[in-house]
Amino acid sequence: MLKKSSLMVAVAAVALGGVTAEAVARDKIRIVGSSTVYPFATVVAERFGKGSKFQTPVIESTGSGGGLKLFCAGVGVNHPDITNASRRIKKSEFNNCQKNGVKGITEFKIGYDGIVIANSKKAKRLTLTRKDIFLALAKVVPEGNKDGGKLIPNPNKTWKDVNPSLPALKIEVLGPPPTSGTRDAFAELALEGGCKKFKSIAALKKTDRKKYKAVCHGVREDGAYVEAGENDNLIVQKLEANPDALGVFGFSFLDQNSDKVQGSIVDGVTPTFENISAQKYPVSRSLFFYVKKAHIGQIPGIKEYVQAFMDAKASGNDGYLGDKGLIPLPAGEYKKYQAAAKTLPDLKM
Repeated sequence: MLKKSSLMVAVAAVALGGVTAEAVARDKIRIVGSSTVYPFATVVAERFGKGSKFQTPVIESTGSGGGLKLFCAGVGVNHPDITNASRRIKKSEFNNCQKNGVKGITEFKIGYDGIVIANSKKAKRLTLTRKDIFLALAKVVPEGNKDGGKLIPNPNKTWKDVNPSLPALKIEVLGPPPTSGTRDAFAELALEGGCKKFKSIAALKKTDRKKYKAVCHGVREDGAYVEAGENDNLIVQKLEANPDALGVFGFSFLDQNSDKVQGSIVDGVTPTFENISAQKYPVSRSLFFYVKKAHIGQIPGIKEYVQAFMDAKASGNDGYLGDKGLIPLPAGEYKKYQAAAKTLPDLKM
């Protein structure tokens, strides 16, 4: 005999598209998405499971792009209820949701995060510019690293090749794959931020936008940049083992591992809670999650989980997520999303 909660889920499964073995088990919220948002969502989920009548949500770290692909694939118990993202949903992803019947989506911005370029505390902290980062990691760069130079495959082998004031260390940077929101944001904020310092490349934005993006977002594939998967903790471990390497990940992981790694100074600004909160640190971004409204009332606890996440005790100025490295939203913006947790407005794009 089915328990009452499982029976309710089985009935809900009929409404969502048919009973399966998995459907009967879907009395837990299923969340996918960003590896950066994952630790914040996990803490909220664990507290939610302990402090409410609902079961602890199941969370999978798939990367922002991977999560939105799963989320937008359809409505029903075989599809996730919520996806986390370390960047805003793209218009193409939103359109894919609509095409697959995922029409009611509510967006929540939960705070800010900085993307750090960190190394082991056993090594000297680097002082970089976004131009340095572009010249170190871009697939193609101007010949001679000079404005107006012909674009060639990146020949820079050491940081000293990039900038004579930097050490003669081999360029070796561990970072996220293309499915990661951290990778998207890093390309937009750090690589493109350095790329457009070259006037000859910046001019392409008006004449050939596709080429401009390919040049400014393209990451070299000759071993200088190493894709380390969606596990940021693994990057931290590898930096400990190799003090000459650098790693790209969210500020929260730097904050949690500050005894092992340190963030490079970028454009004269150190990645700290205060500098990211004040939006002084140049490589910082907003963090989000998205809710599938069709699943509310079908999968137990979705609305309650959302309200728990947006509660001041969690994501507010003095909330417990601040201890995990989340940079809170300004008060006015935060109130907007707190209200959205009650009204669940549809996202328009």
